[in-house]
Formats: sequence, structure tokens, C-alpha cells
Amino acid sequence: MGPLLITAFLVSCKPEDAEPGPRSFGEGFLWGTAIAGFQVDPGCPTIDPAECEDRHSDWFQWVTDPDLIADSNTYLSGDPLADGPGHYELYVEDFRRAREELGTGALRTSIEWSRLFPDGVAESATTVEELAAHADPVAVAHYHAYFDAIASAGLVPLVTLNHYTLPLWLHDGKSCHFDMGTCTDRGWLDLPRMKAALSLYAGFCAREFGDRVDLWGTLNEPLAVVLAGYLLPSADRTNPPGIVEPDLAVQVMFNEIEGHAVMVDAVHAYDAVDADGDGLPSRVGLVANLAATAPLDPENELDVQGAAHLDYVYNRVFLNGAVLGEFDRNLDGVAEEHRDDIAGRMDFVGVNYYTRITARGLSRPLFSAYPWFDFYPEILWEPYAPGMADVVGIVEEYGLPSIICENGTTPDDTAGETFLRPHLESLRDGMDAGSRVEGYFWWSLVDNYEWNHGMGMRFGLYELDIATKARTLRPIGGTYAEIVGANAI
Repeated sequence: MGPLLITAFLVSCKPEDAEPGPRSFGEGFLWGTAIAGFQVDPGCPTIDPAECEDRHSDWFQWVTDPDLIADSNTYLSGDPLADGPGHYELYVEDFRRAREELGTGALRTSIEWSRLFPDGVAESATTVEELAAHADPVAVAHYHAYFDAIASAGLVPLVTLNHYTLPLWLHDGKSCHFDMGTCTDRGWLDLPRMKAALSLYAGFCAREFGDRVDLWGTLNEPLAVVLAGYLLPSADRTNPPGIVEPDLAVQVMFNEIEGHAVMVDAVHAYDAVDADGDGLPSRVGLVANLAATAPLDPENELDVQGAAHLDYVYNRVFLNGAVLGEFDRNLDGVAEEHRDDIAGRMDFVGVNYYTRITARGLSRPLFSAYPWFDFYPEILWEPYAPGMADVVGIVEEYGLPSIICENGTTPDDTAGETFLRPHLESLRDGMDAGSRVEGYFWWSLVDNYEWNHGMGMRFGLYELDIATKARTLRPIGGTYAEIVGANAI
């Protein structure tokens, strides 16, 4: 029997139930964990809380103001920020854990705008050079040391410029929550102010820290800001200002698209040469929260239509604007405006994936001015691993690569097998189907202050002891380290 016949015979005799080999994620795939400044910085064991906590943001006001905490419509835990993990002080050890214990090669983190520019004096600047004179020197020094430590640890940073929080001088969430009519610092509702400030801020960060950063995210989960801040604040999430104003919600969504575009242009304009001298330009993307969608009853035409419209409103309207420059302001499925000054401002799409949303179709829209808002999210939070392939497939439709910037759960001892592995299998399925995926970041490295929930929700690969700030690796962290080490699932 010749060699070719022997090979064919052996292949044909392979047992049908043989274990499949590991599925590699390919050379250069980024494995990482994700954190955000506001959520991890507070809780320093020795540094004065006045420095450790960023006390000049709308989110600091939101979670600490007694009047807001007492308001049942804000759904605030009241947990003190001092319960946080103190990453502002302990970041060197956190980076060591990420690199040496987990084996990850990347870290997603954020810069806090209001740390760098704590007061409204910054708004008098008209150029990045003028703005630099108003930067807080302690904050600038901190971030230089921070990014140097990331580099020393051997981690690739993906840096989000605006992870929800806004400076108080731009957004007084308390005043806007209690009376939008008299609120003067209205954040995302004041487009000219926001565009001017965002452009200078992004340009400053790119100029100041770009020698250490090649991957930038502009906004984190812009649709979450819209939903939890202006449309459907609930116990699941409230963002400042925590109101129910559908017209304002839509206005904010399209204002965020314009804000993203000016940030991209500013980063590219002020991009610095890399520390290693290769001169590669920074890549800039948006970090979008995308969801798998399904009809409540697949046999019900109204539910099927409602799920399709949910997918459009939740997953595509923002991307259509930010990637294509197509604006559908009345949410009727037809873009009535094209913006050349917006289109094409995207090098990659960051994806935060947590859930499948199941829709019940409605015979008439929830809000009469928006025809395709004719659905109700009957099941909002449902872990659904196959949806990971779905969401990277959506990004691929726009001709762009994706990076999973957040995926996670509140992990029990079985989550490595019941949540992490199935989601990564689905991600590999999406890649096999043609989606270009460049990396995966678990949310989160360590338990953190989870917005209005305080410390009531834990997502960390490392469990935090609030009293001592000690970090203990959870079983899922060990599973993740094995996967990262193999670069395969």
C-alpha cells in the first residue's frame, strides 16, 4: 500500500467521537482584561482620598450626593467609593498580576477627563497647546507613570478617552436630573460645547501620551448613556442625569456620533511617534455595546418584526452614523441625512457583549415620533454565548475589524466552563465565518465599583477584599490563564 493510500486509510479509520484539536486564535491576537478609571481608582489604602478619588466628575456627584442617593428614581446603592480596589495606588501590582499570573498581553483602561482638567478654566482654551497649560500637573504625572508601568509590564494598552464620566463643568447631572429646564451645564445635550471640548481633550491626550498608546477608544457604550441616562433609567443601570425624555435621548445619541468623529480626527492629528520609534499611527475606534436579538415568539410576525427593529435601533443606528455618516433621526429605518464629515472615522469597532435581548413586538410604537421603536425588551439580561458570533458578524458587515473590549459575568466557581469557554467558542466560530477579530478583553481584572450598584456586582477575575484591598484569583481566572497560554480554545 502506497503512502497516500496509507494516509487515506488512517484518516478513514479515525473514530467518529475523537476529540477535536484546539482552535487557535492566531498570531498577534490580543488577550487582555478591562478596567475603567472611575470604577477602579478609588479605595487607595494610603493615598489621601481627595487625590485617590476623582471628585470633579458627574459620576462622583451622582454616587455621593445625599439628595441623589435619597431619590428612589436614581437606584443608587450609596456604597462609599472608599470600598473600591484602590487601583490608583496599586496599579503596578495589578499590571504584574495581569502579565505574570494571567499571562495576558494587553490591558484596556481609561483616562479620566476631569482628573486632567478639574475645572472650567480649561474651556477658555482654543487650541491643544493652550489647553495643555490648564492640565493638572499631578494628574499628568500620574498618567505618565501609569503608562510607563503598563509598558514595563509588557502590556499593550487600549485606552478609552471617555468611559461615561464627564467633568462637572460640562455636565451637572444633579441639576439636570431635578430640573432640565434650568440646568445650564447639560453635557451631551450641548453639542457645540461638547464638540469643542472633546476635540481639544482628545488631541491633548494623543499628544501627551501617544508615545505609549497605539489603540484608542473614543466613547464607551454610547447607547448605554442614552438608555440609562435619558430614556429608561432603572435598577439595572442609571446614568446621570437619569431622566425619561425620548426626544432628548435621540438627540444625545446623534450628538455622541458627532463627538466621536471629532475625537478621532483629533487623535490622528496629534498622534505621536511610538516609544520604540516605529512611527506607526494610532488606531482609533468606538466601543459599542452590541446585543444578540430574538423574537419572543418566532411564530408571531409582530414579534419577529419587533426583534428586527430592536436589532436596527440597538445595534445599527449608531454604527450607521459613526461608520457610514448615515443619520436616521426619526428611527424609521431610512437615513434622511448623509454626513461626509462623519463617515469613515473608524479604524476598528470595540464590542462590549453581555446579553441577548428578546423582543415582544408592538402594534404601535412606544414613542409615536419613532416608528421603528415598536418593540418591548421582554427579556433584557440573558447570557447567550452563540450571540458572540452574531455581534462580530454585525461589525464585519461594515467592513471593519472588531475587538471584544468587554465580556463577562458575575463569576461563580463554574463560570470558566459554563460562561467563558462557550463565549470564546462562539467567538472562534465567528472568526471561522469571516469576522476579523483582533482581541478579547474580560471585564474585569478585579472587582470594581459598578456604577449605581456600587460594590454589589462583582465581575473580577480577582476577588477584592474591601477591607484589606487584597486580590484573590478566582477559579475562572485560572481557566482564563490556561486559554491565554494556549492561545486556543
